[in-house]
Amino acid sequence: MSKQKANAFLSPENNVRILDIGSGVGKFCLAAAYYNPKAFYYGVEQRKSLVYNAETARQILHLENVSFIRGNFTQLDFRNYDHFYFYNAFYENLAGTDKIDDSIDYSGELYNYYNRYLYKQLEQKPGGTRLATFHSLEDEIPKSYRLVGSEFDNLLKCWIKI
Repeated sequence: MSKQKANAFLSPENNVRILDIGSGVGKFCLAAAYYNPKAFYYGVEQRKSLVYNAETARQILHLENVSFIRGNFTQLDFRNYDHFYFYNAFYENLAGTDKIDDSIDYSGELYNYYNRYLYKQLEQKPGGTRLATFHSLEDEIPKSYRLVGSEFDNLLKCWIKI
């Protein structure tokens, strides 16, 4: 249900481009693309196996409005995207947290670097940019974004840049 609420918030008009930062196996992008064929979804993920699984599911579902990018989100040009979905993809860098696997590096320094990088990228976006966060510690959200809604005991939060 949280994916549908986030999708409805992130796609207020047709032809928007939504980036899922740390998309994993693509659950958000696949569900969102299925229910909203008039928006375009991009998932970026570092792990080859997860991108492979996401792409396989996309092909099985015959979805043309979603694509998956293997790489680090810091390699992307944020100007190519209108709105963003973020399910705390950096959290696993913190000591004592569960890791998906050992195929990438983890560190507290990476956690801080990724949060600062995302913060700066979001800060550069124009007013009206939408951001949906799920399980976020909110370290990556600039002060220029206003909370406009929350669901599921404040786990899903919706923000708009003013």
